[in-house]
Formats: sequence, structure tokens, C-alpha cells
Amino acid sequence: MPSIFSYQSAEVDWCEGNFERSTIIAEYYNTVNRTTLFSLLLLTPLNFLVLESAGVGLLLLTTASIFSMYFHMTLSYVGQLLDELSILWTLAVAYSFWYPTIYFPRCIKTRKHFFWLTGVTTLISTLMSFIKPAINAYALNCIAFHLLYLTRRELKKCDDKRVHRMATAMVVWWVLAISSWISDRWLCGLWQAISFPYFHSFWHVLIALSLLYCCPLVIYFHVSYEMPSFKPKLEYWPSDSWPVVVPYVVLEESHKQC
Repeated sequence: MPSIFSYQSAEVDWCEGNFERSTIIAEYYNTVNRTTLFSLLLLTPLNFLVLESAGVGLLLLTTASIFSMYFHMTLSYVGQLLDELSILWTLAVAYSFWYPTIYFPRCIKTRKHFFWLTGVTTLISTLMSFIKPAINAYALNCIAFHLLYLTRRELKKCDDKRVHRMATAMVVWWVLAISSWISDRWLCGLWQAISFPYFHSFWHVLIALSLLYCCPLVIYFHVSYEMPSFKPKLEYWPSDSWPVVVPYVVLEESHKQC
């Protein structure tokens, strides 16, 4: 029986050919392209300055990126679980600290209680992830639908065109990302037949771009609810006119919430 640390011991294998460009890296492009998230992390502090416990979020994002690289490098069982569970716990921390209180279940009265609910739910999900690891990635991707639902509800209450533009960009990048992920998973035979099995690599880049727009939205809504003495405003670097920009949040004087 192969070790859980052994190369290719995972239940999941993506479309890219294994060990074609390196004798120690199973999926070369999937591993290298994961550095995209590392690059975007350099920009993330601009977005998290106004959030408490930002350091924990950045640390978890960095850890998730490292574990993802390890998984694609080895395709090991341990690598797969480290990759998926690091994403799960990163999402759990984000929900715990920044989920709007107005959306708490009726039985939850304080954020401390919500911490416990999130922690127990995440712990149960962690244990369940060992049962059938092959479906873990599908379950994680389904969380995006809840985030999209929350975004839609918030947009109905806000008429700031910059917020709507940011949300649109986030959704567009996410649609492209999930399309690449599904394409790599379900149409692998086609892409291998034409020698272009790189859609999971595209997923890494596109989902990182989607997160680049998602983080400022989280901050914007968090400030609106939790810091009413400030008015959050979305800005773009280097310029509004660029097709791909680095969005961030600035705080202005007190305001009437939109």
C-alpha cells in the first residue's frame, strides 16, 4: 500500500500530464501558476488594512497557496487534503470575522456564538472530507454560490456604481475561473487530444483575480455595518480606466449608510 505522502497517491489528478517537464514536479504548470496568488498577496494588505484580524486571513491565504503548490507538485493524498482543508479553514475564518451580523441565524445573538457555530461546522466538514476526498473540491466550489447570493442582496441595498462595477468584475472573473475548472475536470479527453490540457492552470490565475475584487467588497460591506462612523469608498490603482486594476478601500468622514 503506497504511503499517503507518496507521489500520485491522491484520488484526484488534473488534466495536465504528469512529470512531463520535471522529474520532481508532477503538474508543472499547475504548480508554477499557483504563484499567482502569492503575487496578489503582495497587494492584499492594501485591502485588509481596515479589517481586524487581517493578519490571520493573510497567513491562511499564504498557507493555502503553499499547500496548493505542494499538492500539484506531488499529487499526494496528504497534499490534496492540506490543499482543500486550508481553503476550508480560510473560508471559515473569513465567515467568522466578517460575515454581516444581519445575516446571522435567528438563534445566534452574538459574533462569539457565530464563531462557535462556524467552528463546529468547519470541524464536522473537516472530518467528512476524509470520507470521499474526490468530491471535496466540488463542495468547496459550491460555497461560491452562497457568496454570490450575499453579494446580490447587498447590491440591492446600495446604489454606488463603483460597488456594482467591482461586483460585476468579481463575478466575470469567477465565471471564467469556474468554467476553466469544469472544463479541465469534465472535458479532459478533448483537451488532451488537442495537446492543450492547461485549463486548471487558468483556473488558478482567474480565481486569484476574482479574489482580488472580492476582498475589497468584503471590506466595503464590513465597514458599512461595523464601522458606521466612516464612509468606505472604493478606489482603483493605477487608474479607473485600466481594464485590470488593483482595487482598494479608503475611509472617509461619517456618512449615511447606502
